[in-house]
Amino acid sequence: MDQTALESLEKRVAALEKQLAERSETPATPGQFKDWRLAVGKFKQTELSEEVDAAGRKIREADRRKAGA
Repeated sequence: MDQTALESLEKRVAALEKQLAERSETPATPGQFKDWRLAVGKFKQTELSEEVDAAGRKIREADRRKAGA
């Protein structure tokens, strides 16, 4: 890698490190939905969302079985 490319990369990494440090110092703001029940019905059901929901149920059921074993 030539010197110009290394200098450019060095500057970009420094900028990213600065941004990361700034974000680490800033306390996280709470999400819009403090209670999950407020989020219910906010999204349209689609074929993809139904697949995602089914996969989530399957994972939770497997976790429950493992916990009960």
